[in-house]
Parts: sequence; structure tokens; C-alpha cells
Amino acid sequence: MRRIPSILAVLSVLLLAGCATKTRSDALTTTLNAYGSTLRWGDFQSAAQFIDPALRAAHPLNALDLARYQQVRVTEYDNGAGPVPTGDFDVQQTAQISLVNIHTQSERTVVDHQTWHYDEKTKHWWLTSGLPDITQD
Repeated sequence: MRRIPSILAVLSVLLLAGCATKTRSDALTTTLNAYGSTLRWGDFQSAAQFIDPALRAAHPLNALDLARYQQVRVTEYDNGAGPVPTGDFDVQQTAQISLVNIHTQSERTVVDHQTWHYDEKTKHWWLTSGLPDITQD
């Protein structure tokens, strides 16, 4: 009879941990979908809002970056196999982004290696790798 309260306590802790993991997973899915949609529309300025606030403050988008992003149109965003956990609060995702230069009409694809971190305090996933480097060949 003494074991039943102990077993119930352990099950309760596991259930709460599972709920936290489900909430974190749902938030990741929502965040990655919103980020992908934002990039598909080519709205790099709004996509910058997904970057960790401390990183965004330390490295704000400058006029040259914004001008580069305005010279391309996103034609495809493919996040491949999706996010891969690298820790309890971190995931990595590799996306291929097809871009067309609006002046030359030439198309190319860049590979974007994304790193995302979950902030337990704000219950929010933040992009820690920055916006895609569209200058790569």
C-alpha cells in the first residue's frame, strides 16, 4: 500500500514533464511554420523578429543587408526533413531557399543552417543563427 502514493507521485512528475515537452514541441512547430511563411513571402525584415532579442540588439540589420534582401524574390523555401534536436532546448534545421535576383532574373539556391533555442522564461523559440546568408554561392 505504501508503494501506491510513490508510484502516483512519479507518474504525476512524468505526466507534467510530458505536458511541458508537448507545449515546447507545439511552440516549435508554430514558430518554424511562421518563420517559413515569412521567408516565403520574402519579408526578411519581419523574419528578423524571430532572431533572439539579445543577438538582434548586438547585430541589427544594417542598410546594406536590407538592400541585399530587397534585391531578391524568394521562389521556394524547403525545410527538408525538419528540425533535429541537439539538446533539451535546442534544435537545428537546414532549409534550402531558392531566390531570384529581381534585376538579372537569375535563380540560385542557398542553404540556410538554422539553430533555434527555447527560452523557458518567455516560453518562446528564438533563432540564434541569424537570417540566411544570401550572398553565398
